[in-house]
Amino acid sequence: MSISAIIAAAGSGERFGAGIPKALIQLADRTLLEHAVSSLAPVADQIIVTTPIGFEKQISELLGDGIVVVTGGATRSASVRNGLAVATGDYVLVHDAARALASTDLATRVIAQLQNGEVAVVPALAVVDTIKVTDSDGFVVSTPDRATLVSIQTPQGFKTSALRDAHASASEATDDAALIEAAGGKVKVIRGEERATKITTPADLNTALSHLGLGKEIRSGIGTDAHAFGEGRDMWLAGLHWPDEQGVEGHSDGDVAAHAICDALFAATGLGDLGSNFGTDRPEYAGASGTRLMQECAALVKKEGFAISNVSVQIIGNRPKIGKRRAEAIAAISSALGGVQVSVSATTTDGMGLTGEGKGIAAIATALVSKQ
Repeated sequence: MSISAIIAAAGSGERFGAGIPKALIQLADRTLLEHAVSSLAPVADQIIVTTPIGFEKQISELLGDGIVVVTGGATRSASVRNGLAVATGDYVLVHDAARALASTDLATRVIAQLQNGEVAVVPALAVVDTIKVTDSDGFVVSTPDRATLVSIQTPQGFKTSALRDAHASASEATDDAALIEAAGGKVKVIRGEERATKITTPADLNTALSHLGLGKEIRSGIGTDAHAFGEGRDMWLAGLHWPDEQGVEGHSDGDVAAHAICDALFAATGLGDLGSNFGTDRPEYAGASGTRLMQECAALVKKEGFAISNVSVQIIGNRPKIGKRRAEAIAAISSALGGVQVSVSATTTDGMGLTGEGKGIAAIATALVSKQ
């Protein structure tokens, strides 16, 4: 089954008073929108972002190639309909950029229910406060039994054809599941997560930072790697095989992105470096894939008592062109590291040095970890 993901990011952010769309507000090292994209990239075949009018180019440049950017509508439902118009997946996740920290695991659990035959799936948390229904004068009308109440989150998952049918009436709703309900469809509720909280005010950012582990012992690290191109070598980069590209020389598969990420994680945790852990004196790592090295690196980091908050890697070279496979690269790296947040970018050096002269490729990575 193919999965499209629509991220509703056309909100104005007026309650923040920031003067920019809410999705572009910064949370730690990235915007809310980038956090949301990173969470869905490992599980979605297509990612569609709905943007405010006038911000299409800026958001497209921020996210890079491989992300479909469409202009949002005047309402959330209208924005989702614009996204549905270009969705190609058999199933679709609908997510709010404001729930930036909803995890990849949550999206995976929603998809699992769709794979089991459900048509509509929503995550939710039990309501812990007493809820009152009031009239227009502010008097209590009734008190619902909170045992039957839940607070709905995103991403929500749907069979694409069913959601299109539900939107055909052009009705408005605060979430897409309500349209399925109105059409007589059944909506499956699964357990949500605290970190999928909606970020609507500046105070909410502090809560979100705590979910990122900022407030524990935080450490960061930087890693770099470079390899020269070599005849007869396959190109492996960011955990992906690039069949039409010349590979690089190296003890392992020469995946500079994976190697830089490992070095950054080792630096952040004080566990040495790539050479001391997987160097040429370790014959068992001859020809080892970048994916294997990242998996073993993540295991060492966890054993030392650290959790990976996120990694970011920039690939430096004239080729291969990263843009069209950026989402694949994010997914491959995130999967190898256990589902963490990942950012991938690329640049050139304007004809200077090893990479600029087309003799090789390099990468630089940063990692943020927290002591558990």
